[in-house]
Amino acid sequence: MIPKTAIEKEICGLSDKLAPITEQMKQWAEKNIFLKWAVLSRGKFHCLECTHSWKPDSESQSCQKYINCTACQGRLKMHQYNQVHFKEIEYFAVTDACQGYQVVRIICSHKNMKKNFLPDYSHSEVMQHWINPKGEVRTISRSTNVFSQTYDAWKYYSPLEIRPKNFQDSPKYRINPYKVYPSLKVIPLLKRNGFKASLHGIAPQILFTALLKDPIAETLLKSSQNSLLKHYLTSHEQHLRENWQAVKTCLKHGYKIQDIKIWEDYIALLRWFKKDLTSPALVCPENLDEAHDRLVAKKMEIQRRKHLAQMRAEIQQAEPIYENDKKQFLGLSFTDKDLTVKVLERVQDFLNEGDTLHHCVFTNEYYKKKDSLILSAQIENRPIETIEISLSKMEVIQCRGNRNKATKYHSRILRVIRRNLPEIAGRLKKQKKQTAPA
Repeated sequence: MIPKTAIEKEICGLSDKLAPITEQMKQWAEKNIFLKWAVLSRGKFHCLECTHSWKPDSESQSCQKYINCTACQGRLKMHQYNQVHFKEIEYFAVTDACQGYQVVRIICSHKNMKKNFLPDYSHSEVMQHWINPKGEVRTISRSTNVFSQTYDAWKYYSPLEIRPKNFQDSPKYRINPYKVYPSLKVIPLLKRNGFKASLHGIAPQILFTALLKDPIAETLLKSSQNSLLKHYLTSHEQHLRENWQAVKTCLKHGYKIQDIKIWEDYIALLRWFKKDLTSPALVCPENLDEAHDRLVAKKMEIQRRKHLAQMRAEIQQAEPIYENDKKQFLGLSFTDKDLTVKVLERVQDFLNEGDTLHHCVFTNEYYKKKDSLILSAQIENRPIETIEISLSKMEVIQCRGNRNKATKYHSRILRVIRRNLPEIAGRLKKQKKQTAPA
């Protein structure tokens, strides 16, 4: 994209004047952002870090996920497959300040490995985020291969070009580097707004932008509510903003929220009962799970006792809406031996799921969420956990069993879901093509 406005021309001009990524930065990245690998080939371990090879001490040693190199003493992760060439790709970031702008430079690093050869590294700066003191951000980046199935298939030969303002909606913009170069250069305004040194696992461009324009993010950071801050800036649902009065009550009384999603559901229940969200006795319960479950049971009892006929009418009314919204996913199921994970196909299923597992998937009307897909993990047709997937981010938001507790099948369920996310994404993409105007 050719820079047209004065700001775009200014950013492109300043970008050309930035110092190149130094050898010191590259060497730091090579030591800190990559794993060390080993492969078992022809009865020998091969260290892909120092080229050393040796025979296993025992049969069980060859089945381990990690092993120590007997030469360089590095902790090596075992490659699952034996092949000729091995490659690892990671991102790291460098922060810079230039003419009042906060700059976040994203570097894509490649590590190429081969048995009996030292690893070879390459680094390419693929993006720069330019953030002004008002928190407005413009990005320049390399082009990507539009025919690739991955969003970050960079054309490394292409120049860094200015991107439009709506680039912030692109998944490329939200790339979170694995590590940030420790010599941070930030504008004074960020230090004034509470930034010290830690990014708390948040992409630096997301954190810096929020701190410069969002007082909620600034307050959470200055209050050391790091988990709340990360949830606020990375969650696709911004409930903390609408629950800000309750959050301030927690901050005032030093209450630490152990499970943010449960707490948000609990506050939604308090609001449904028209309770005072400034009361610490209500907003800051000693046992969050018990308080949450108590309100869920109370609301369900009220719904059943006073509005049973209305609830049936609501289900009948919501059924066609839900079926139309999620029609491309209906009938979708995944199996893993005795475990079945399938989409909830009717609103009545949400009611049954909530009754069986004693949680709020029906009570809090999850069937109305446009961006969420709700699935049920079952064994012998008995629900054991309910899963919520974000359709925009294609990631698991939560996965909860009886009374919101994880079961012994939890890790297995998550593996099944993540293994089949491409199929869900494919159905979503197909549906978008069908509804797109000709």
